[in-house]
Amino acid sequence: MEIIEQLEKTMNDTLKYFDLKEEDLQKNYGAGKWSARYVLHHIADSESIFLYRIRRIISEPKQVIWYVDGEAWANKLDYSQVPLTLAKSIYVSSRGAIIYYARHHYQDSEEIKFVHSQAGLRTLKDEFDKVVWHNQQHADQIEKALLIR
Repeated sequence: MEIIEQLEKTMNDTLKYFDLKEEDLQKNYGAGKWSARYVLHHIADSESIFLYRIRRIISEPKQVIWYVDGEAWANKLDYSQVPLTLAKSIYVSSRGAIIYYARHHYQDSEEIKFVHSQAGLRTLKDEFDKVVWHNQQHADQIEKALLIR
């Protein structure tokens, strides 16, 4: 199943970033943008949010799922202080569970609908696909930060 391959690939590609040197973790991909450290924490927190949504949508279809303010999470949870080992653990366990649920539910996931508080009507398939897209976007930002001198 292609979604499983994409989930595994983005996970494997992202895991290497958790082992970056401190100087690389401080790099950002543009003026005023998050550092690689912040992006990694955001990816990890987002995975846990996606996992919650996926489980909720499978269990209780037709839910309204609320938007999450990533900037508020970064500030209020103080990503500069949270150990990256904790973020990595959250990321790995959440992604493992997402892969599990994708194996069992992706095939029929277009039939399961929910409402996102900002995006409107969506499907479980949309949410699985968004996990891959979201992760790839942020991995690209880290890669860009590492290329900037």
